[in-house]
Amino acid sequence: MELTAIRRRTRNRDRDGMAVAAFVLGLVGLLVMNVVLGPIAIILSSLSLLYGTERRGRALLGLALGVADLAVLAGLMMADHTVSWGLNG
Repeated sequence: MELTAIRRRTRNRDRDGMAVAAFVLGLVGLLVMNVVLGPIAIILSSLSLLYGTERRGRALLGLALGVADLAVLAGLMMADHTVSWGLNG
């Protein structure tokens, strides 16, 4: 009985952790490495929503930020025809 309660708490923590990680990665992805962090944020937030996280709002924000990361990437690619950020102006 005790072991089942521990497993349930661990699963809940994992779901909530995925939602928080998706939010943080989506936020950081707006600034750097959006080609990598955007899709990871989308995948983590989708999994946390699929598994029923208690932090649903944070998971939805992570999903939105992951999509925004890819939109920023697409905008940069259209502007200067490259995948990387240009530092030399």
